[in-house]
Amino acid sequence: MKTICFYFQVHLPMQLKRYRFFEIGSDHYYYDDFANEANVQRIANSSFLPANRLILDMIRSSHGKFKVSFSISGIALELFEQYAPEVIDSFKELAETGSVEFVAETYSHSLAAVFDPEEFVQQVKMHSDTIYELFGVRPTTFRNTEMIYSDEIAQMVYEMGYSTMLTEGSKHVLGWKSPNFVYGHSYIPQVKVLTRNMKLSDDIAYRFSDWSWSEFPLTAEKLMSWIKSAEESEKVFSIFMGYQSIGERQRPESGIFEFIKALPLQALANKITFSTPAEIAKKFNPISPISVPYPQTWSGEEKDLSSWTGNDLQTEALQKLYQVGERVRLCSDRALKRDWLCLQSSDHFHYMTTKPWNGFTVYPNYESPYDAFTNYMNVLADFMDRVKGQFPSSIENEELNALLTTINNQESKINELEKKLLSTSPTD
Repeated sequence: MKTICFYFQVHLPMQLKRYRFFEIGSDHYYYDDFANEANVQRIANSSFLPANRLILDMIRSSHGKFKVSFSISGIALELFEQYAPEVIDSFKELAETGSVEFVAETYSHSLAAVFDPEEFVQQVKMHSDTIYELFGVRPTTFRNTEMIYSDEIAQMVYEMGYSTMLTEGSKHVLGWKSPNFVYGHSYIPQVKVLTRNMKLSDDIAYRFSDWSWSEFPLTAEKLMSWIKSAEESEKVFSIFMGYQSIGERQRPESGIFEFIKALPLQALANKITFSTPAEIAKKFNPISPISVPYPQTWSGEEKDLSSWTGNDLQTEALQKLYQVGERVRLCSDRALKRDWLCLQSSDHFHYMTTKPWNGFTVYPNYESPYDAFTNYMNVLADFMDRVKGQFPSSIENEELNALLTTINNQESKINELEKKLLSTSPTD
């Protein structure tokens, strides 16, 4: 029986305010609170809240047979807590149904997997802990920022305990193969990889309201007929997109909510089910391994990192940011650590791209990529001065590494002693 795997990315960046050169050293608050509040509340009311209500109704009316998965960045959760806590409440309602899977990612929706492996590991753990605290479930499936995936990154993720991962079904990786199967890692047989069906996903996310599209209008009946008519051996149809597609990118007047609402009935009529990534991983074995030696994403025609690393502006900003990572991790300043997370969001570097793009995130008020770069680098200059105040640049990396080793050894010793204390404590 064929099954559909719906996955939605939920992310909003912490937008930076206009930060001038002369403010460096005197103003350590970097965020545009008014823009953030307006952005969060607008998207919450146009997309997240009505979409969550719709999905909750669909799950209940289908007796749990309609299923979806989400990855919600830690930064987005912080913004919801501050400006729209009812969004978190609505996700908690979805979690209680048992028909929703929460997928792990990096806490700040960052590029750490590419630039700072140690930071990557810490952020994934931080995100998993946050999801557990809020929704009472521990993620078992992983999807990296913007679906960044490579053999090496997948190995790091596997070593963190995840054996199911989501990525793009890009043509340069799959070649003649269909995305409608479960694939395996190139050299770790335990890892299962679900590949996004680009056509079906983009038909909904991008082309749904395009009158010039040859398949317009897209209906639930038409979508299910396409899936039903696929080869009998093709069982898994992974439809992955940004959650803002429902209600924000595709406006309510386009009929997007009616389309989504009609999916369960049409699926039932065509004997098509809905599954979460974890369920698919349990049910299906990989048909073959796929090799991804270089990082791929779900962005652009090239499906590579060029939307974030494609020009000198982006490269300069990323190098400057991640060169202080070791020092930040040694700091105890909570405000500094929070800024470190917020400044890593991939959106800041996307705003610097000189490529055409049509991202889901609302483009901030920058006149050009160079304007975005200048503003970010002013913020980063102040941030780096604060880091140097904690650990001056005169301290060599070797000394920092030695200090970090000492701290890690102390933490291990403390954990070991705590375990001994618990094992020897008298019972009531």
